[in-house]
Amino acid sequence: MMYDLVIIGGGPAGTAAGVYASRKQLSTLLITGEWGGQSKVSSDIQNWIGTPSISGTDLAKNLEEHLRAYAGEIVDISEDSTVNNIEKKDDYFLVHQSNGEPVETKTILIAAGSDRRKLAVPGADKFEHKGVTYCASCDGPIFAGQDVAVIGGGNAGFETAAQLLAYAKSVTLLHRGPAFKADPVTVEKVLAHENMKGILDAVTIEVHGDKFVTGVTYKDGKTDTHHELAVTGIFVEIGMIPNTDFAGSVVETDEYKRIKIDPWTQKTNTPGIWAAGDCTNIMYHQNNISAGDAVRALEDIYVTLKTK
Repeated sequence: MMYDLVIIGGGPAGTAAGVYASRKQLSTLLITGEWGGQSKVSSDIQNWIGTPSISGTDLAKNLEEHLRAYAGEIVDISEDSTVNNIEKKDDYFLVHQSNGEPVETKTILIAAGSDRRKLAVPGADKFEHKGVTYCASCDGPIFAGQDVAVIGGGNAGFETAAQLLAYAKSVTLLHRGPAFKADPVTVEKVLAHENMKGILDAVTIEVHGDKFVTGVTYKDGKTDTHHELAVTGIFVEIGMIPNTDFAGSVVETDEYKRIKIDPWTQKTNTPGIWAAGDCTNIMYHQNNISAGDAVRALEDIYVTLKTK
């Protein structure tokens, strides 16, 4: 069977595209290893528009249910499957899944998302979702009135600190390098806040606590002395790892392996392939943005298919 479209990913971007594909009557296969994307692990998401508060598990369930309600005979779903690679033919693509035969399709939307680069120190895994978090916009308000730390000195780290300063008692940013990597204007503005402190050459050594986080140990990179910082929340911003290894041979990526797109249409440099969400080289990454970008892509895919 030749599909009109294959969607890769079952997060907010992939499922939003799937709903729109069904409504536009495009024969579609959606491939996903799991539903919900990164937010599946969040205990309380407060910025998913239209829902004041929802758990990541419930969000994933709602996304799946919404797509299945409209899928009908238009959208097929391949669950518990990933994509190994994409092969470009003359006027179509072969999508090689981990669980079956190659799938033929006229167009592809890559919405595979990305994974947060994890903090690889003792205690970080143990206290994930118990004080260690990778999403300030998802979990930040939970720490209102508390002392928290941000690990990472790039723009994402300072943006996270700026968000947290709206409700945290204090924010301490730990950066392992000798100079912050964020834009100088951003650094100056954020560090000027009375409840903000930035520490350079601070190498995170260990996260500790009881049932929840109670603090973090860091080493002074110049003196090798260890310091204890009492905090109840640790927000990690040390980079993202896009899930794009399977696509690198058919689309152009940047130095971080994010897929380069035209933000006007979500098109990649390969005709017939679009991308949306956290796997792309856009400036901001949020569930709502990912869903909107995928809808934009789907609109452009529909126009492209119908004007051939």
